[in-house]
This record gives sequence, structure tokens and C-alpha cells, in this order.
Amino acid sequence: MNQIDLMKELHTFSDKKIIMLVMDGLGGLPNDEDKTELEAAYTPNMDKLARDSVLGLSTPISPGITPGSGPGHLGLFGYEPLEYQIGRGVLEALGIGLDLSPNSLAARGNFCSLDPVSGVITDRRAGRIPTEECSRLVEMLSTIQMDEVSITIRPVKDYRFALILEGDGLADDLSETDPQKTGLKPLKVEALSSNATKSARILNQWLEQAFAILADQRPANGCTLRGIAKDPGLPSFAEVYGLQACAIATYPMYKGISRLVGMEVLDAGDSIASELHTLQANWGKYDFFFFHVKKTDSAGEDGNFAEKVKVIEETDRIIPGIVDLQPDVLIITGDHSTPSSLKAHSWHELPILLYADNIRPDTLRVFGERSCMQGGLGHMRHIDIMPLAMAHADKLAKYGA
Repeated sequence: MNQIDLMKELHTFSDKKIIMLVMDGLGGLPNDEDKTELEAAYTPNMDKLARDSVLGLSTPISPGITPGSGPGHLGLFGYEPLEYQIGRGVLEALGIGLDLSPNSLAARGNFCSLDPVSGVITDRRAGRIPTEECSRLVEMLSTIQMDEVSITIRPVKDYRFALILEGDGLADDLSETDPQKTGLKPLKVEALSSNATKSARILNQWLEQAFAILADQRPANGCTLRGIAKDPGLPSFAEVYGLQACAIATYPMYKGISRLVGMEVLDAGDSIASELHTLQANWGKYDFFFFHVKKTDSAGEDGNFAEKVKVIEETDRIIPGIVDLQPDVLIITGDHSTPSSLKAHSWHELPILLYADNIRPDTLRVFGERSCMQGGLGHMRHIDIMPLAMAHADKLAKYGA
């Protein structure tokens, strides 16, 4: 029996409420002053909470494996990321409210900047163009038509867009076109199995037309495709845990993964403060709240240590508003590490804080990576967080006689 089946068998009802607060890319590495971003941040409210909590470190997938955002969140929700693989395209499409059928193939698109002579990528995110510019470019690309498939393309946020092909015989065993570094040309889509040959050919034909249309645009004169995938059909959160769950997030991708597992996605505005207001306004309607903070990750990817510290401190300031709701279980962690020094996701463990009335508190008084190394939760995996949350909320029956 795997863990998902175990949760289906053991979940039971209680009226207790769980909040999972996820600071995207929370984990960091020490700077020249020997402090990570979390350790450098002024977090009196998280530290106060830590004194009545149990702390530890959590691995998103397995030691040494650097996770994408999809696998990181799947693990947090208790789905084994090595078993359930989800392409980023599916999450982007669902995140902006698009529906997918069994014949749909979805990709996340990134507008990028290309050197007009050599064709190499000079900026993988086209200077993080505003969403308004993304919408204008998407409108230009929406003129592309192909005989074998119908095409839907929609802006997502900033430099990102969602591309959906609809047609018979499409498969998703495909490579991505983003080489993941500047100074290299965008790659072609490669079929990784014979079933995906048709899909690769169609996507490369679409890309050829897209590059021709974008050639004279600046700074976004190219694009890449990532996470080309079909909907894997996950068991729903309600089925697995018996929870009435909602998602409070500002970025489409995280709304998408929430929709994928059957959470209700709430309109949360575009700031941490508006997310808190959404939580407070909907407190009586749900028993599980996924509360997502994005900009810790964005700052880490930009290599901006000070900005990541600022976002952590902004999050800390809303903690009293969360605690005032008297959640029965409160978890604070991240989906993956994004150290500013690396400007990328990394394999490092995530600090985790678990607060509940029925815990065994450890002796720690500070929420930070090195403090959490000594915590009572020890070293765990993301997929073990939900069973702990369920148990502390009295939502799991006894296993066996």
C-alpha cells in the first residue's frame, strides 16, 4: 500500500483547521556574513511561534535531487513526486482557468531575448517584460494556425504564456527547448519516444513560425517551451484526505497545481496582504488552506539576497493575523530552496515549522536553517508533512487492529 492509498483508508472527520504556509524557494545558503536569507531576516513572529513548535528540515524529493516547482508542491501535498510527474505546461494552463481534455498537450512558454546575429539567448526571461507586453506578443502569435491541431495560446504573467495543442495522437514524451542558460541557442523539441514524433514535429513547426513573427520585437524576440505535458489525472485532495481545501496564491502556476489536485482556488489579489485578507474572509468555509508566497523564489532566482530577506520579513509581519485565527495546525516551509548565491533552485533541505496544540515542542527558539538542523522533526521528506498535519488535526484513524 502506498501513502496515498493509506491516507484514503485512514482519513476521518474532525472540525480542526490546517494552514500550510509555503514561501516559495525559502531555503538559502550563507552569505559573506555567514547568514542565509531566512537567518538574516528580522522574523520576530516566526521565532515566537518556533518556541511553541517543533522544527526540522525537509527534502522535497530525495537527497541531492533539485526539484522543479511542480514536484516540490506535489511532495508538500503528499503525492510522491517520483511517481506522479506533472509538466509545467499543465500547471500554467490550469492556473489561468483553461480546461484540458485527454487530447490536449500543454506547454509553458517563456519569451526570451536573442542576439539578432548569433541567435543565442541573452536573457531567458526577456527582462521580465510586463504582462501587458506579454499579452500583445501572444496576440501576434495567436495568428499561427496548423492543419493537424487546434491551437490555444494565452498570456500567463510577466514573460510567461500557455500554449495548448488539441488533436488526435498527441503524446508528451518530449524534450524542452530552454537550454537553461544564456549564451546558447534555443533547442528543438525532441521526441523521447516514437509515440511523440508527431507532437515534436508540430511543435517545431509552430516554433519556426513564432520565431519569424517575433524577429523584430525587442526585448522579446524569441521564445522557449518548457514542461510539455498532458494532464496525468491525479487522485483528488478530497478523495485522499477528505478535506475541503482551498488555495490562496497570486501566481497562475500555483493556482494550476491546486486545481490539478482539486482544491478550490480563491481570488487572492496580488500581494501578501491581500492573501491574508482572503484567508480571513474565507476562514469559516474550508478546513485546509494552502497559502503561497511567490516572491521569495523570484528574488532568489534574480540573485537578490536583500530582496529575498525583505519578502521573508513581509511574510513575518502577517503571522499575527494568521495566528489570531487560531488554526489547529500551522505549517511553515518552502517547496524547494532557491539560494540567491546560486540564482536557481537547489537540492538543499527546507526549514519546516509545525505548530499545533498536541505537539511535543523542541527547545529551539529561532526559525532558520541551522536552527532547524537540531529540531525535533529531524530530517524528513515533503511527502510526510501531510500525514503529520492530518494526525495533529485529529483527522487520521488508527492503522490496524
